[in-house]
Amino acid sequence: MSEYKSIKGKTVQYLGTDPSDTGAEGQVWYNNTAGAFKSVVVGEAWSSGANMGTARYALGGAGTQTAGLGFGGNTPGGSPTKTTATEEYNGSGWSVGGSLGTARYAITGCGTQTAALGFGGFDASPPGLTATEEYDGSTWTTGGALPVQKRGMGRAGIQTAALGFAGIGGPGNGNLNATDSYNGTSWTAVNNMNTARRFIGGDGTQTSAFGAGGYGATAVVTNSEEWDGTSWTATSNVNTARARPGGVGTTSSGLLFGGFPATGATESWDGTSWTTSPASLATARYGIGGSGTASIALGFGGNPGSGPVTNTEEYNKSINVITPAAWSSGGTLGTSRDGHGAGGTQTTGIVFGGSIAPGNTANTEEYDGSTWTEVNNLNTARRQTTGVGTQTAALCAGGYTTANSAATEEYDGTSWTSSGNLATNRRNGGHFGVQTASLYCGGYDVPDPNSNVIQEYNGSTWTNLVATLVDGGNSIAATGTTSAGLLFGGSSPTPRGNQSEEWDGTSMSAGGTMLTSKYDRASANQSPSTDALSAGGGIPAQTTVEGYDGTAWSTRPSISTATNSAKGGGTASAAFIAGGGPGGGPIFNTTQEFTGETSALNVKTLTTS
Repeated sequence: MSEYKSIKGKTVQYLGTDPSDTGAEGQVWYNNTAGAFKSVVVGEAWSSGANMGTARYALGGAGTQTAGLGFGGNTPGGSPTKTTATEEYNGSGWSVGGSLGTARYAITGCGTQTAALGFGGFDASPPGLTATEEYDGSTWTTGGALPVQKRGMGRAGIQTAALGFAGIGGPGNGNLNATDSYNGTSWTAVNNMNTARRFIGGDGTQTSAFGAGGYGATAVVTNSEEWDGTSWTATSNVNTARARPGGVGTTSSGLLFGGFPATGATESWDGTSWTTSPASLATARYGIGGSGTASIALGFGGNPGSGPVTNTEEYNKSINVITPAAWSSGGTLGTSRDGHGAGGTQTTGIVFGGSIAPGNTANTEEYDGSTWTEVNNLNTARRQTTGVGTQTAALCAGGYTTANSAATEEYDGTSWTSSGNLATNRRNGGHFGVQTASLYCGGYDVPDPNSNVIQEYNGSTWTNLVATLVDGGNSIAATGTTSAGLLFGGSSPTPRGNQSEEWDGTSMSAGGTMLTSKYDRASANQSPSTDALSAGGGIPAQTTVEGYDGTAWSTRPSISTATNSAKGGGTASAAFIAGGGPGGGPIFNTTQEFTGETSALNVKTLTTS
């Protein structure tokens, strides 16, 4: 019997803990703490990603897992409802892209996020469209028309060298086996597929592609074919007959997932045969969009049979186990409240003041990551107040008692001490910074309910700055520092519900436009302005969460309980929000915690079975 050393050239290591670096791939070691032989193995899994902004199926897809593109599709509304909406995925969430020139579904797409191609599709009546559009990362422009009207084609290639095959349409509005090649300007008919069908899955390049599944003459089929740049050749069939699947990869490493009838089944192609993967989509669906490769893929949108969805899932075949970002329930506040101040981190948080319906509270609580504990109260009970800082150095400013207040207090980890008042009485402003250096922006003042004034705190005194907000308002959320701050959402006559503003240490300027318009959002973290989270808000309260990367807002995993006027702290990868309410009615004592995506080696114990 061969020994491990003679095969690998090294002896089995004895380790007290399992390694965590990728250099452990393919290695075997003995964990003398666990008393077991272990190794790192490749695994396959789908994990949840942030939802799309627009529910849809039969949409076009392009790009990669961390730079994906979804466009067009059939949206909710009973009879088919076409859309021009385009969304871009950055690996964490979806943001709004430029709209298609022609609304359609059953559109086919390929290419990258900044150089995509969308062609064919269905707008109103058979047989379909010849329209082709090219995307440059912001705008769609008209490209060369397809030879005939059609929809539901397979795809391969890039914007300047694409392939479209099969589909339904043409003069007879029937299944097609036609193949068309695009050179960046015009389409040319090339050799046909062997089997005519529609809503086929596929990918590859203009000279080396695969097409699998689809609707045949009377039912879904398992047929699979490969294109070599000149002709199609029948190959081994897929294991699960399906139409409208997602397809990504190449002729030597392909992936097929989802499809009709609604399935989560995933199959991989190695150039010879299809193998059913142990990984399955969490949400079985058809008409799913896809991007990426056979080892790092993205599936988005689709229809599980009950209508279009926004679901996004990420596929990874690697030595790492991916745990997706998600919200979970945390400890219960001792005092239910909304409109309070908050700060700190997910494991050292603090909340103070707020509305307890009826009336205001001075109650302060500290959080250790699992339990809230009541500590010394504020000197002035108030609601619609603001807070920044940490559990041992917090700042509370403004709010409402029986009228707007200018009261400011500092917390040292034990007790609150009164400090210099705001320059003017106000509530519901945007407040960011730390205890010794912060900015209070806008808010509800008298007689101006939507102030644009910015006040600066130096640790003892507030001063009105010459700089003002781009757009005054109240019920504003904020995060950041006095050299790099961010304000977002809010209420004002304009309104500013989907606006954000960036502070560079000297002045405010317009930031990225938010995906939704609402006020009383929770700033779920007190981290740099280029890495912010906005959770909930609105009346009625919503569950939507958005993240900011310094340029654009994109979707994030939703909170489980819709809430308005909650407050929180932490970072964009480990945040919390506490309290709030539904936007009318009861006040919550709940805490919701956010944990960003994590990755760890897929370590397995070796057995003899």
